[in-house]
Amino acid sequence: MRKPCAFVSRDFPYNEGVKVEHSTSPRTPVPVDDNARRILEARYLRRDREGRVVETPEQLLERVATAVASVESRYGKDPVEVAKSFYSMLAALDFLPNSPTLMNAGRDMGQLSACFVLPVEDSMDGIFETLKSAALIQQTGGGTGFSFSRLRPKDDLVARTGGKASGPVSFMRVFNAATDAIHQGGVRRGANMAILRVDHPDVLEFVDAKSDPRELENFNVSVAVTDAFMKAVKDGASYELVNPRTGKVTASLDARTVFEKIVQRAWQSGEPGLVFLDRVNAANPTPQLGRMEATNPCGEQPLLPYESCNLGSIDVARFVRGGKVDWDRLRGTVHLAVRFLDDVIDANRYPLAAIEAITKANRKIGLGVMGFADLLVLLGVRYDSDEGLRVAEEVARFVHEEAKKASEELARERGPFPAWLGSLWAQRGDPQRRNATVSTVAPTGTISLIAGCSSGIEPLFAVSYVRRALDGQAILSVVHPELDRIAHERGFHTETLASDVARTGSLAHVMGVPQDVKDVFRTAHEIAPEWHVRMQAAFQKFVESATSKTINLPRDASPEDVKKAYLLAYELGCKGITVYRDGSRESQVLSVPSPTPVEHGRKPRPRPEVTRGITIKRKTGEGNLYVTINEDEAGQPFELFATLGKAGGCMAAMTEAIARLVSLALRAGVDVDEIRRQLRGISCHPAWNDGVKVLSSPDAIAQAIELYERQKGLEVQEAPDIVRRGACPECGSAELEHAEGCVLCRSCGYTECG
Repeated sequence: MRKPCAFVSRDFPYNEGVKVEHSTSPRTPVPVDDNARRILEARYLRRDREGRVVETPEQLLERVATAVASVESRYGKDPVEVAKSFYSMLAALDFLPNSPTLMNAGRDMGQLSACFVLPVEDSMDGIFETLKSAALIQQTGGGTGFSFSRLRPKDDLVARTGGKASGPVSFMRVFNAATDAIHQGGVRRGANMAILRVDHPDVLEFVDAKSDPRELENFNVSVAVTDAFMKAVKDGASYELVNPRTGKVTASLDARTVFEKIVQRAWQSGEPGLVFLDRVNAANPTPQLGRMEATNPCGEQPLLPYESCNLGSIDVARFVRGGKVDWDRLRGTVHLAVRFLDDVIDANRYPLAAIEAITKANRKIGLGVMGFADLLVLLGVRYDSDEGLRVAEEVARFVHEEAKKASEELARERGPFPAWLGSLWAQRGDPQRRNATVSTVAPTGTISLIAGCSSGIEPLFAVSYVRRALDGQAILSVVHPELDRIAHERGFHTETLASDVARTGSLAHVMGVPQDVKDVFRTAHEIAPEWHVRMQAAFQKFVESATSKTINLPRDASPEDVKKAYLLAYELGCKGITVYRDGSRESQVLSVPSPTPVEHGRKPRPRPEVTRGITIKRKTGEGNLYVTINEDEAGQPFELFATLGKAGGCMAAMTEAIARLVSLALRAGVDVDEIRRQLRGISCHPAWNDGVKVLSSPDAIAQAIELYERQKGLEVQEAPDIVRRGACPECGSAELEHAEGCVLCRSCGYTECG
């Protein structure tokens, strides 16, 4: 066996019984806090056959740097020396690549890309071939985007069988179920984007597809709107629906009516978002290879069919020195990061030959930023201000221009991307480039937690977080480190500052904090939606792909506020938009008629000596749950008992408490179906029970009640748009952050979008 060079980390599926050689010289320590270390151990560090962590953060980054730099020999460079440079950049947390690269580089899996778009052709063979491809990709940690716009509409002719088509939404449900089954090895949650053109005959069904929170949980959905549609909205005109199978017009709809429906649904649940399709294709760098129809799950990467992209982000806050940005150091990091991402394309192991072919033809990379809100804090600049927008444009322009220069240098060294001839850049007479795209603003999710910085270009979500120590026990709230420094420096620090801020996560109501400090530390929900949109647009001016950002709205925002945000995003040149109204996914949205009012002070009926009932078993994320429903003398549900198979613990106590309250309600005359509807859909630790998804113990109780109702022949009404997620499904924390078109838990690193 050839002896590895000193810097190379040898990779095996497991470390048990194998000596792994690492550098004998001291490595630069990685400055991660306890929270980041927990996330690394849970999601990124290698484990042996017994599940024990056998890798340090330093060894992780050494593994990644070595694997990515190994391709440098193709271009006449020393991989060992380049790996050292890569490691220094990664260990300083100046730059981190997307999660699949951190997880898989230097390991057997070897799939390093975050984003994929797959075509969905209008045939059974095509649909299920794509489903197979998606399964292979999601197994490796990649997210998948699909346009369902080519599928014939619901009830359209199926010539082979003489039957009727089921339509795009039905196949979206099939894809969703497949993602649930894959679960990406339990390491990275499957994530999908479903896109449908606004002129597809099934567009209204698509807009309503996620009105039930239990539907399509593994999908983000966006409507692809055209310039013609947006003009029709402005003019109050109708527009045509076109059957993609025949190309014929099937009907017309009032554009404003459709737009208002999209807005209403987005107000209720945050979806669907919008993708401005014509604007996306106007910036398509390789139009000779086809039109873009879809994006990755968070919308920042419009891609051609089968195309993939490799992403990474620079923590721009780390480049502030003495209240100013160190542009020279940032320039060096941008150039090295571009080299890293270009090497990833060659080091990658692609799940499909078609993906490898077009990815290497275009060599797209997506260099973005994170820590932007922290940068503004360090500069003393308010996020929602003209100065904040100016800084955004300055940073975005600098990163993009330097990334483009780095790509041009690589083209001189290695040659341009193969699809250069006919590209948008060649048509414009630009210098040759190594990469068809170089810049994006992607969700930074867990990598921002590892780096200890704010997410992407989002404002601060909170100024204080509850952190958990490595033993899993909650500790005191920790305030933003810069706030702690300023508080000491300006004399308003108190022993209770952290706990005072923790009450709301904001400084708005904390006494004794100067107003200028409160302005700089404004959080996402204190910033007007207009400024969220303007910030997204400021970055989009200098980003070749797109920008992933959530437009946060307060709980009391109206549908009109959502409408204004959508129209402003289109007006300012954004390529898409996602909104989230505070609380819209955690609480009941649709009003539900109350049952017959119960008298105030009404006492529950006494329990008879003998009752009869049934016991139903449901599997939950907390263990097997046994639900017993007893009836009174008249055969009506009278009480409910629920017991977790695992005795003891807080969850068992909470389950018993829920059962007692349900029994109290039943004995007081509350309708059993109303009780079921209130519990149905609450999510905490999902599990599967005979092909049915059980979101939590309360959801399991609701399912048991539903089985009882159906057995008794009672009418079961569908639950309204109720609780979708009450807490982080992995650690139980209630501090879920809606940002970057996704959901993130800062306590454990869980994210819906990987």
